[in-house]
Amino acid sequence: MSDKATLKYKGQDYEFPIVKGSENEFAVDIKKLRATTGGLITLDPGYKNTGSCESAITFLNGEKGVLRYRGYSIEELAEKAYFLEVAYLLIFGELPDKEQLAKFHKDITDESHVDEEMKKILDGFPKSAHPMGVLSSLTSALIAFNPSTVDVSSEEEMYHAIVRILAKFPVLVAWTLRKKKGLPLDYGDDDLGYVENIHKMMFKKPSKNYERNEVVIEGLRKLLILHADHEQNCSTSTVRIVGSSHAGLFASLSAGISALWGPLHGGANQAVLEMLEAIERDGGDTKKYMAKAKDKDDPFRLMGFGHRVYKNFDPRAKIIKKAADDILDDLGIEDPILDIAKGLEKEALEDDYFVDRKLYPNVDFYSGIIYRALGIPTEMFTVMFALGRLPGWIANWREMRLRGEPIGRPRQVYIGPTQRSYVEVENR
Repeated sequence: MSDKATLKYKGQDYEFPIVKGSENEFAVDIKKLRATTGGLITLDPGYKNTGSCESAITFLNGEKGVLRYRGYSIEELAEKAYFLEVAYLLIFGELPDKEQLAKFHKDITDESHVDEEMKKILDGFPKSAHPMGVLSSLTSALIAFNPSTVDVSSEEEMYHAIVRILAKFPVLVAWTLRKKKGLPLDYGDDDLGYVENIHKMMFKKPSKNYERNEVVIEGLRKLLILHADHEQNCSTSTVRIVGSSHAGLFASLSAGISALWGPLHGGANQAVLEMLEAIERDGGDTKKYMAKAKDKDDPFRLMGFGHRVYKNFDPRAKIIKKAADDILDDLGIEDPILDIAKGLEKEALEDDYFVDRKLYPNVDFYSGIIYRALGIPTEMFTVMFALGRLPGWIANWREMRLRGEPIGRPRQVYIGPTQRSYVEVENR
């Protein structure tokens, strides 16, 4: 195989090197395309065929349904690893040993206090405010309480900034939820593990002792791990491009949260529940809606099935389906919305139309079911996604800064009017 690609343009040949990744992925390196061809650029709306960077963090093969963090399969990590182990792996490149993990957890615990003045900012939002807008604003507000710029050449400063946000972000998530539900704000417990502490901060009821539920905590652990990174998706790419301007970590993360908010990205699990609620309001006939989904002339779209990247199956969905089943069985919840979800799942897995097109339930479908079962408001679903994705965003920001990547500056093909003269307003 040639190590170069040849482009023929205006009667001249231009050669560009081929880059090979560690998993035998190939790319044409066009960094010098515009300079060598006298202005020619590529046009790739949505960047579906454009690699924005080289990264050693996550490998994804959508055709084969493969997802690996730093070489470790998502299946093995979800079965065996603590969430903080996965966070450490993504951010620093290797799984921590026992001492490193203990120090990482302790350092995070030591930084978990959020300034009391942050509560004033939270109080400024009406109860009707969307939790993602609240979380993005609170994350950005952390800059005011931590104004110093991180020296990325200092491992100590970089580590401290990473620990600080991993410590404070779950508090902001829990506060956002509790404000939405009208509950008093709660701090964590230093004696609990990271995921257990998140569970306590979110769900502890006033005037009652914290009740630990191992099945729920195990489900949350898997959900967080499964969402921890997913290669160069919309929000991760946003974090990288904002960070490429040398914006700080907190500012870059706030931008990532805003990108995640959209219904085509992190808001997909919210869209799943809104669809299920609409089906319930219409009588709950799942067969009717499966038929509508198969009718190309019907505007109805079945949310939570298939995936933009995975053309076979979503490996995360297989794992989280078991967690969803375990949580529903443990909590013994009777909910018509969840019954509808189970009905759609069963029919899709048995219907040739969906099976032939590999339109299997994805991670958004099952995560929405779990959040519903836990009593988390629909508007909070994407906030939970952000909580899991935090390590991946941090890892990509850190990698981008350490690699010294240039500021992101896409080109365009201009299709507006050509040059014209200004006309005085009275003559228009």
